[in-house]
Formats: sequence, C-alpha cells, structure tokens
Amino acid sequence: MIRLPAASALAALGLLAAPALAQAQPTQLFPRVTYERTIEFTQHGPVALYVVRGPRPTGLYRLRPVLSNDSVVGKETVSSMQRRLSTQATSVGVNGDFFTNATGRPSGILLRDGILATPPHPSRSSAGITLDGLLDVRKVRFVATWRGTGQRRPLSFLNDSPGPNGIALFTPEWGPSTPRIPGSYAVTLAPFPGATPNADLTATVASGTPDGPVRIEPGKAVVVARGTTAAKLQAEAAVGVNVTVRLILQPQWPTVADAIGGGPVLVRDGAAVYRSGEAFTTTQLAPRAPRTAIGQRANGEVLLVTTDGRQPGFSVGMTNFELALAMARLGAVRAMALDSGGSSTLAFDGTVLNSPSDGKERPISTALMLQYFGVYAPPPLEPVVSPNGDGVDDAQKLSFKVVRPSNVTVTLTAPDGSTAFQESAPRQPGVYDVPFPPAVVPVEGQPPGQPAASAEGRWTLAVAATDDQGLASSATQRFSVNSTLGFLRVAPSTLLLRRTGGKTAIRWTQTRTARVKVTVETAQGIVAQTVATSTLQPGSQSVLWNGAGKNGKPLSAGRYVVRVAATNELGAVSLTQAVVIRK
Repeated sequence: MIRLPAASALAALGLLAAPALAQAQPTQLFPRVTYERTIEFTQHGPVALYVVRGPRPTGLYRLRPVLSNDSVVGKETVSSMQRRLSTQATSVGVNGDFFTNATGRPSGILLRDGILATPPHPSRSSAGITLDGLLDVRKVRFVATWRGTGQRRPLSFLNDSPGPNGIALFTPEWGPSTPRIPGSYAVTLAPFPGATPNADLTATVASGTPDGPVRIEPGKAVVVARGTTAAKLQAEAAVGVNVTVRLILQPQWPTVADAIGGGPVLVRDGAAVYRSGEAFTTTQLAPRAPRTAIGQRANGEVLLVTTDGRQPGFSVGMTNFELALAMARLGAVRAMALDSGGSSTLAFDGTVLNSPSDGKERPISTALMLQYFGVYAPPPLEPVVSPNGDGVDDAQKLSFKVVRPSNVTVTLTAPDGSTAFQESAPRQPGVYDVPFPPAVVPVEGQPPGQPAASAEGRWTLAVAATDDQGLASSATQRFSVNSTLGFLRVAPSTLLLRRTGGKTAIRWTQTRTARVKVTVETAQGIVAQTVATSTLQPGSQSVLWNGAGKNGKPLSAGRYVVRVAATNELGAVSLTQAVVIRK
C-alpha cells in the first residue's frame, strides 16, 4: 500500500490549483446539510464534482444503506428509493454497492439495523456505521454454520443460490420466495429471529420441501441445500427439530448497526491510498469514469461525493486514485469508493442532482442515504412571487413535513417584522400546507376574516417541532413578494428576418421605480443581446428589438428568451417570454 500526500499529488495532476469553470455557492438541502457542484479544468478535460456535506450522523441524522425494493432481488433508482421512504425521513443519497445485473444482488455486505441481508466480500472493503456515527472502513470476513440433530456444519451462502453440494439460508430480506433449484431440499424455520450477526439463531423446522420455490413469510427463514448436503439437511433437520444458525462476521463489529459494501478504500488516516490490494481490476480503477464515494472528516462530518464522466466537454470523470485525492482534499480522514460508471448517482428528496452517464438514472441494487428525521420545510414554490394577476408567479405554495408525531409551531413573518400567521398544534407524520396569503386568525364571536394582503418585501416561514422522543428541530425558508414587473408581452413572438430586417415590441408594466435590463438569451441562458438598460418609472413600458445580436448582425434562426429584469429596494425580479427567429 502506498499513500501520497493529498496536496502534492493533486498539484502533480493539475487538479489542485486549476481554475474552476463554475463553482456554485453551497445550497442548504435541509438543516446542517449542504450541496455544491464544482467544474474544474484538468489537462484531461473538465471534471464535474458534486459534494454533499452533513453532520456526524447521530440524533436526528443517520447514515443508512437502503435496499432496492426492500429486497435483495431486484433493482430501483436512487430517486425512487427516496420517494418510497419519504414518509420515514428526508434523504439525500448516492448509489451503493456493486451488484449482479441479472438479479440485483449486491456484491458485498448489506447490514440494516443490525440485521444482515447479504455478507461481505472478503477481498473488498466494507463501510460500517457505528452507533455513535463513525465510519469504519475495513475488510470483513464471513463464516456461517448450521446445526440440527448432528454436528455443526458449514453454511455456504446467505440470500444467494447455493452451488453444487452447497447450502444457503434465505431470510425475508431476499424476497417473497426462494428460487426454484432442481435437486434441492428446503426446510422452513419458524419462528426465525432476525439475522443478527454473531448470535445463535434458533428456530424449529416447520416443513420440508423438495426443489422449491418456497415462500419466505415474515418471521420465517428457509434453508436450501443441494447434492450431498441436501441429504444431510433432510436427515438432521426433520419437522419439529430445532435448528441453530450462526452468521459470523470477522471482526465482529459489535458497535456497527449498518454497513454497505463497495471498495476500494480511498483514504486512510487522512492520506489517499494508491494501491489498496483489493479485488478490483485495472480496467475498473484506471479509466476516467463517473465515480461515487463516502467519506468522513475528523470532526465527524459526512461527505457524499459523485463525479460525472464519459461526457466530453462537460465532465471526463476521474480515475479511482484521482477520486481518492479529491476525498483527501475535501478533508476526509477515511473514505471508501462505491459503485461507479452509469450507476453513479446523487439525488435529494427524489430529484437527481448530477448528470448520470447513461443519459438517465440507472436502476441499481443499493443506495447510501444521509437521512434527516426532523421537521423539513421544502423551498417555496417560487423564490419571488408577484400576485398581480398576470398569470406568472401569482401564487405561492408553502408546506412542511414531519416523520414522527410532533408538536409543531408554524410562524409566518411579514416584511415589517409582524407575525402574519402563527399556529401551534400536534401533528401526525405527514405533509402540511401553510396558507399564503396568510389567513386572518379567527376571533370568537366575529365573522370569519378574509385572507391578509401579501405585503411586498421579504417573508420568512419558520417551523419548530419537538417529536415524541423529545428531539427538537426547526426549519426556515424565505421568499419575496415583488410585483414591480408584470404583464410581459413580446409581439410578434415569431420574428421573420429578411434582408430588410424586422422588429418586435417588448412591453410590460411597472409598479415601482427600478433599474431595468432587457436582454435576449439563448436557450442555454447565454446573453445574445442587451436590448436596453435604464432606470424606469412606474407605468407602461416598451422597447423595440430588431433581431440583432451583440455584433449588430441578425441572430441565427432558432428559439430565444426575452428577459426583463428589475432591481430596486424590494430586490431583484424578472419575467421571461420565448421568441422565435425565422429567416
């Protein structure tokens, strides 16, 4: 194993001091968790890197592996997993372990809440999450045994089809039933405890079945054997006999409740690992490709990192060692790679944040999620709302979500600092709307009030909750009401440019004095022409545009966007409308 100082190695590759093409400011996803994307120049091409930073996963936070479709068999996208679990937590996460494409079975360990779904890959790293929120990356071995009326015997497989003369344990985590295996014999154990590692798991044989498939009901398990082992199982595990199974992890990981496979190790003791000695080929590690990693800083902060790749001109991806260097640069003291290539995905609350190389999100086997169990208020539907009746950004939608029974206080503060709406009530898990414009609080003995006016300026939504475990959380969202601009019209919306040229009128109304800029942009948001820049008074406004670009020549045929942007004491607001140029 060779470890290189992260800073010197990055400089050697031209990644450390390279200027960024684009670097967005960190965006808060939910309390204490941020997301950012950077695009860097390298000598090999641009590299897009996505980074999620979150607190040490304790209390209201947890770093958890998720199994696709809640079973070993099958595949599911990361965003679909998040939507499926949205009533249980607010999640940001990445793709997980490598997997068998035909079945979806992960290649390494999957441990959830202390229950083992699949065993570790002995020649690759596994990432365990301890009860106090620390990431433990290491190689873990798996040994299993079973015993009926005879001696203790090896158990070859867990939630996987046994080979010739092999024997396997299938638990409910596998799926609804065992596979059909000709020449096999199966016994159903009931009631069967959860598949906890390093413990004697004893259950009674309820039935015996040749060949299968055998239904795996909750609270039960099925042992399936082939060849000579099938004869031993039939002889030593008759109906009514107690069978003891032991699933052994080495080392035992007594404080690890959740774990996921992947590999190789990327960072150990703060230094990037160049040669891990794990069971990966050069073709898996050396090419620049989309890649995913999990890491942890010395203060316990969690890093979820994805890089896009195989997209020339946008992102060429990274080698495995370049990913290790990037993790070290981000401050990771320990880190491990996860599945790569088209599987590499970063998603939040059901929305994909990166650009998967397949062109769409790939269904995968497992994911690793940073989950939040406190109150969550999603961003308002519109960051700026203008309720002026022109049909654009007229309405606002505010809401919050709780995933545990909670006492919740909602406060909506108006621009002048007054409380426009406040409500305190016990809430069951679910999503709740907050009225906007805020309703007048009813007064006993008086007729119902009408909705309050939407005062212009900066509004604040604050939600505070205390759940049934006594854990307190809060969420804040801000938005603006700004009706400075309204009723944008571009006529004609299709501009026919001949040799004699053409003109279109851009008209709008203004309710306040503002510095106004009128631009024409490409579909990608690049400014093709600045039509006007001026301080304008309230009233009806208009400018003419002749279809020319910055160089004074007519723009190429195609679709463009006219943008009218205004800035004043209320902030910035803009309106857009499409325009088509034809020749």
